[in-house]
Amino acid sequence: MGLNNLLANPGIFYKQPVLEVHPGWAGISNMINVIASTSFSFLPALVGWSAVKKFGGNPVLGIVLGLILINPALMPGAQYAKTPEEVQYWNILGLNIAKIGYQGQVIPILFSSFLLAKTEQFLSKRIPDMVQLIFVAPLTLLITGFFTFTIIGPVTMWFANLITNGVVGLFDISPVIAGIIFGAIVSPLVVTGMHHLFLGVNLQMIGALGYATLWPIQVMASLGQGAAALAIFFICKNKKMKGVAVSAAISAWLGITEPAIFGVNLRYRFPFVASMIGAGVAGGIVSFAGVKAGSIGISGLPAFLSIFTEYWGVYFLAMGTSIAITVVLTLVFSKMKIFEKQLQED
Repeated sequence: MGLNNLLANPGIFYKQPVLEVHPGWAGISNMINVIASTSFSFLPALVGWSAVKKFGGNPVLGIVLGLILINPALMPGAQYAKTPEEVQYWNILGLNIAKIGYQGQVIPILFSSFLLAKTEQFLSKRIPDMVQLIFVAPLTLLITGFFTFTIIGPVTMWFANLITNGVVGLFDISPVIAGIIFGAIVSPLVVTGMHHLFLGVNLQMIGALGYATLWPIQVMASLGQGAAALAIFFICKNKKMKGVAVSAAISAWLGITEPAIFGVNLRYRFPFVASMIGAGVAGGIVSFAGVKAGSIGISGLPAFLSIFTEYWGVYFLAMGTSIAITVVLTLVFSKMKIFEKQLQED
């Protein structure tokens, strides 16, 4: 996906995207994008399989549940954040239920997976064995799906909107503090998938003001996650993990942080915390300087190309700060006995 970003975004090798200058690369770029984005596009299905298995249910039903939440008939959550007035509704028993999908989100499928596993266990104990094959799976999916779209989905969406509005409102009170907090929580938001909601906020700012101020801060989290993964490359003695760490670091610095977050930093915990701190400090610098981006581009090292040139100096400072603080803290935390033991065992 990072490689595709290099081909599809303007201002990196030419003023136009590489694909406009060399249209013959379009097929290669499209194939790369399909191969690379599939696991993220169907993330709820993968999470559903893993979570339902962990909760003691049928993992196949978890896959189906995850696919239900990203059915093409549903409006993607990112699109809903931009144009909520275009959402369609089911009218069931007098209830208007929004047809919203949860692509890339983790929290809704986790809660739904727990409900599915417990519903399946409940029904399996009360429905005779000879007809379980006919009734248990369909009823489990119907019950879980109904509660997901009526309660679990809207509640998690409300919580996500609460975070979004709180962060945006905090910038009106104290931009520096808001920048620190927002920079620090971007990575946890990526874990839950709630970071997609800020896409609508950034696009709205660009449309109304001609620039975005939140996106430049979000970039600091990508740099921090990449720096943490790179630090693990030097710290960890496991050769397999070294390979994962260095490739994840490169991906993060090209705008794709999930491999670093899920494959490395959350595994050891302390690199993830270090990256949050580094991104928070860097976010405060970005916010204090009032850095503005004219567009939303690659969220990594090439991100400065989307920043107005008059802010490049302070932005490079912030980028270096995020990386440096994260690396130093990761090294310091790795010396603590509790984490040092985990590294040795791995």
